[in-house]
Amino acid sequence: MVAAILYGILGALALAAIVAVAIAIRARLRAGRVVVRHSRATLNSIQNLDVSSASVDEASHAGAEPRVGGPPTPAGGSTDHLSARFLALGALAATVFGALATRLFGMQVVSSEGYRRQANENKYIDVATPAPRGYIFDADGVALVKNRSSLTVVADAEVADDRDVLMRLSAVLGVPYSVVRARLADTSSGAQSQRVVDADVSLRNVAFITEHSDAFPGVTVQNRTIRSYPYGALAAHVLGYTGSVSADDLKEKPQNSQIELGDDVGKSGVEYVYDRVLAGEHGKRRVMADANGRVVRVVSETQPLRGSDLHLTLRASVQYTVDRTLADLIAPDGVIGTGTGVAGAVVVMDVRDGSIVAMGSYPTFAPETFTGGISQDVWDLYSSASSHHPLLNRATSGAYAAASTFKSFTGLAALRHGFADAGRTWTCTGSWDGFRSGDVQKCWLKSGHGTLNFEGGIIHSCDVVFYEIAYGFFFAGVSQGGRLSDTALQEEAIKYRFGQATGIDLPSEEKGRVPTPEWKAAYWADVPTEGVWRGGDLTNMVIGQGDVLVTPLQVAVAYGGIATGRLMKPHLLKEVRNGRNAAAVTFQPEVLAEPDVSDEHLSLVRRALNGVAPASPALSKAFREQGLDPTTIACKTGTAEMVETEDYAWFACYAPFDEPRYVVSVLVEEGGGGAATAGPIGAKVMAAALAADEGEPGKVGRVEGSTGESVRYVGARAGRTD
Repeated sequence: MVAAILYGILGALALAAIVAVAIAIRARLRAGRVVVRHSRATLNSIQNLDVSSASVDEASHAGAEPRVGGPPTPAGGSTDHLSARFLALGALAATVFGALATRLFGMQVVSSEGYRRQANENKYIDVATPAPRGYIFDADGVALVKNRSSLTVVADAEVADDRDVLMRLSAVLGVPYSVVRARLADTSSGAQSQRVVDADVSLRNVAFITEHSDAFPGVTVQNRTIRSYPYGALAAHVLGYTGSVSADDLKEKPQNSQIELGDDVGKSGVEYVYDRVLAGEHGKRRVMADANGRVVRVVSETQPLRGSDLHLTLRASVQYTVDRTLADLIAPDGVIGTGTGVAGAVVVMDVRDGSIVAMGSYPTFAPETFTGGISQDVWDLYSSASSHHPLLNRATSGAYAAASTFKSFTGLAALRHGFADAGRTWTCTGSWDGFRSGDVQKCWLKSGHGTLNFEGGIIHSCDVVFYEIAYGFFFAGVSQGGRLSDTALQEEAIKYRFGQATGIDLPSEEKGRVPTPEWKAAYWADVPTEGVWRGGDLTNMVIGQGDVLVTPLQVAVAYGGIATGRLMKPHLLKEVRNGRNAAAVTFQPEVLAEPDVSDEHLSLVRRALNGVAPASPALSKAFREQGLDPTTIACKTGTAEMVETEDYAWFACYAPFDEPRYVVSVLVEEGGGGAATAGPIGAKVMAAALAADEGEPGKVGRVEGSTGESVRYVGARAGRTD
């Protein structure tokens, strides 16, 4: 604004000066020209001076105007014409030089500081130096993710134009010439940034390049850090992996973020969620560049600061038990389809504060695979159906039919609304057609359970007992002329966070689904006849089948709610420690909800769950083999019926029964019966969690990622067993 005003003033002054000069020149020219014209007075004056009248008369007759001094004046006013031309030319020249003078003054005086600053900015360029990421530890200080040194050959941008140097680098490093050239042509890290030619270079090759530096101008060797995973694929889905920043990452980066092209950022797991904590602060390398953008010299350099360390709630020994047990069950030979089931997930949570002690999903992957970028072939393999999607965290993002694990919550609904109580009994004959529709629904035990009370219905997982409960809810609904809400049964399950995200600090958590009449109508909007809510929808839902979808994490949180009466928010962060190893952030437990459930009803469901393991020979054996008394366990099995595949096995438990500490949920895709397949896994994992809680050292070893290999799986197809 100030510069514009100054330019205006200077322009006005220059224009005024030009006009003044033009007027002065014109006045000067007029004053220097005297013209004598004929008149009687003049002639009389001349005669008085005794000048011959003849000469005057001759002049008059000759048609010339008498003059006093000077040469004859040209006829027709030619002097006036030339003067006007000179005046215009002078004015034009003055205008041009005035404008140039004004512009020069503006550049040299008014805007000199701005131009000087721009020149310096063109001359000096700041290049960011990536910072080492912080470590990730388990709750006991075991390093799950570290950094390791990597001898890295880097080159200045202009080396890309030197074919001889590229050929030498290719020969020494054993990298194809085209690859070397492509890496040096990559500007994703900035035009003046040094380009990575190769990482993890051998000492022999580093020594050769260093000793023959004259043959490698612009090439240096740096000791950089890359992610290291001491235990391979251990807790891979929780930890996640890192990768080079993308254009989308830059668009979505939060304010005050230092993310720049060329950085490694978290892409999944806690690496993604806590990326800003782990990332650290960039170093700065100030370089001088010439007019062509070539780096002339390094002016200054500040070292980067390593990111803060992340301490998780995981216990490495329990996590190893989870990962190893799933792998041994599903792919004992490393090939999916050679064991039992094709995929699975396990969650272990501390019911006291929501800490996730272990979380496993199989098939899994090795985060190291993503170091330096993943090849398209590997990515395609991991994304294929034949590999069973090892990148999917089934514990949080896999949605499944809840099967009989849902009965604990629909049972609480029945107790609340009077469709069940401690004294009521039901008779199971193995089949049920309460709606008199001819569409007979079967109990998993085809021969029937006989007469059962509410506890017996849960202990033996009798479907007929719960069909009767659903029948009562359906006809008590307002749509059938009753006074009860049509979603009264669903509302009790929703209290335990089904159909909602738990809020765990991991990305892409699935919400699951609790079906309602409104949901069904919307889902079948294009086929309204299919969107009608029927009694069969409720009898399917009450046993966790039909359209019910839950995640293993939701089941763990919900059973933790039964154990304690409170639903704790699950979390993985224990604390963040800064460079001085001081706790900068510590997680505070958060209660998600305290369901409005009477102590009497909660106690009744707890007693029923406590009776499941002693009543099941398979479960009793599994817990005793792990050194646990079945009577100290509260648990529930489930078998989700599938149409085109084997049934899915479920198991949920918490212990100790009298003073709950841990809850475990297990799912095995195509695993068959819950008690036979998922139960033994739950028993082994619970034993490991309790042992770790007592301070017993557990084994921690390396876990291998899935190879992606699989064969066609053929299960027993024995049908539901619980």
